[in-house]
Amino acid sequence: MRSLLNRLWREEDGQDMIEYALLAATLAVVVAGIFPSSLMPSVSTIFSKITSSFAVS
Repeated sequence: MRSLLNRLWREEDGQDMIEYALLAATLAVVVAGIFPSSLMPSVSTIFSKITSSFAVS
């Protein structure tokens, strides 16, 4: 069990996707705080397209 945890800790596969997801989430929080609620549906659509493009790649 310990060797499995050590191997998972050292693996870097998928690390880029996690970093991009965290960046997108941080940006979404900032945008939600700045833009008025009337613009949020269009911003939500943009982030939906971004996350779907991550899922494809």
